[in-house]
This record gives sequence, C-alpha cells and structure tokens, in this order.
Amino acid sequence: MKKTYYLFNPGRLSRKDNTLKFVPVDSSGNEGIPKYIPIEGVADLFCFGSLDANSALYTFLGKAGIAVHFFDYYEHYAGSFMPKEYLLAGKMQIEQTKHYLDKKKRMILARKFVSGTSFNMIKNLRYYINRDRDLQDIQEIIEKYNLSIEASGAIDELMGIEGNIRQLYYSAFNEIITSDFIMGNRSKRPPQNEINALISFGNMMCYSLCLSQIYHTQLNPTISFLHEPGYRRYSLALDLAEIFKPLLVDRLIFRLLNKKEIQAKDFDHQLNSCTLKESGRKIFVRAWEDKITETFKHPVLKRNVSYKHLIKLECYKLSKHVLGIEEYKPFKSRW
Repeated sequence: MKKTYYLFNPGRLSRKDNTLKFVPVDSSGNEGIPKYIPIEGVADLFCFGSLDANSALYTFLGKAGIAVHFFDYYEHYAGSFMPKEYLLAGKMQIEQTKHYLDKKKRMILARKFVSGTSFNMIKNLRYYINRDRDLQDIQEIIEKYNLSIEASGAIDELMGIEGNIRQLYYSAFNEIITSDFIMGNRSKRPPQNEINALISFGNMMCYSLCLSQIYHTQLNPTISFLHEPGYRRYSLALDLAEIFKPLLVDRLIFRLLNKKEIQAKDFDHQLNSCTLKESGRKIFVRAWEDKITETFKHPVLKRNVSYKHLIKLECYKLSKHVLGIEEYKPFKSRW
C-alpha cells in the first residue's frame, strides 16, 4: 500500500534504479546515512527542509505519478511538483470552466462550500458545549450568519460572511483548549503564537492533501468556485479544504493541546513569529497520518472509508455536479 513520506531534514534526493535515495545533510554540509525508499510504495512527498534534486529525479517522480509538496521556513505552503494530469478530460474542463464563468452556477457551489464549512464548525462547538464549555452564544450568532448564506448574491459578500463565521469560531478556541496557550487574534504570515502556528501548519497539510486527491480525479485544481482562481495556485484545493479543516485540523489541534501531546518546548519563538520545532512537526504529522487513515462507516456507502478517501469521494461528488449528473452536497459530519 502506498503511503506519504515526510522529509524533515535538508538533504539530497536521487534515483537509485527503481528506488529513491535520500541523503540527509546537516548545517555544516556533512552527509548522514542514506535512506532508500521503494518507488512503488510512495504516494507523495512532503518536504520541510531544503531539497537538492535534479530534473532527472523529477522526471522519474512524474512518470510514477508522485507529487512533491514544499513548505518554507515558517511552514507555509511554498508550492508543489505535480505529475502530468493523466486523468484530465476535455468535457470536465469545459463544464468546470462554465460553472466558474456562470455567476449563478458558481454561487450555487460557493454557497455549498460555506454552508458545509459552517455546519462542521458548529458540530465542533456542540461537542464541547455538551462538555460544559460556554459556547452557546457563539453557536447562535454563527447560526444567524448561516441564514445569510443563501441570500448572498456575490462572491465577495459570501466571503465576508464566511470570514465573520470563522472569526467567531476562532474566538471559541480559548474556551475549548484547556492548556496554557492563548489563541488571540488569527495571525498567519508569520503566526504570532503557538495555536496560530498549529492552525497554519495544519491548514497547509489539509490543503496539500486535498490537492493530492483532486489530482486522482478529472477535476482541474486551478478552476475554483469560492476562492478566486489565481496565478500559480491550485485554488480548488482551497475550496475543498474549507470543509475538512474543522474535522481534521481543528479537532487534531484540540486533542494535541488538551492532552499535552505538544508542549511549549515543541515551539520555536523568534521576533514576532512562532513556528513548530522539528519535534513538534513530527508529533503533529504522526497524529495527522493516524487521523486521515482512520476509518468510519460512511452513512451513504454503508462501508468503512478513511478520511483521506473521504476527500476523494468529495471530489467525485463535485465532478457529478459539474457534469449535471447529481447535485453536490458537501460532507457534513454526523459526529
């Protein structure tokens, strides 16, 4: 079974027959013990350190259908090497473009992304309300904002509603998280404190996962509906990630902090910034892999699926909507 590999250390990646050879390199340029990874067992690669590789290596990865995701020093998503889109279909691209260009069709999908995201946020709030957290007021205000989603007539207006909902939702984090960490205001580039650092890191992991799953469908990742398509970004992955961030990223953060699996020593504080140390990234990534491979009984399919596969199913649902086969309904958690 293929799996994701995470490269935390700087190093050199090369091809050795049908195997990937990774040689870690320390800050002084000294090489460590090489590690060999059979190519047939690799789903994709996440690189958190500088990677030395040549075009022959990327040709090899491209033929094997392996994506490589890069993150910068502050753990922001920097970009991806994506293999040739082997599943792209002309009809899908045409219909997907039509749905973007037609304001009415685009708004239908954009509203669904926001409503699905808001539903999953409220699900998280209710979980902690049932555990005696004082979050009823925040839930009620978000539910009032939800009434405005269907009435919105423009993307900018809808994004404003989504922004208000998310700001309220983040204000609940201090009540949910029982450790000594304080959320404060949402800060991104760079994150200003520990919780913001975890949110930024987790959101980028979720975005990269959505991008990888879109790649295995006929959808074009550059044509989106809620977020504006832009140069050199896969904006459809941003749309899909909104739905799954409350379920995958936020729940994981609550667990890691409330159970003290990640502690103050796992963060690196610099002037006006806070990032995860390598120890913190490894803890998060291990928990992330456990989460996305966790299975549950799908309410419609009546069989067990993983959260990772759930995102691919979401892509299939979106594909059917774009092709006029079946109306898209965003995934809404029942637990």
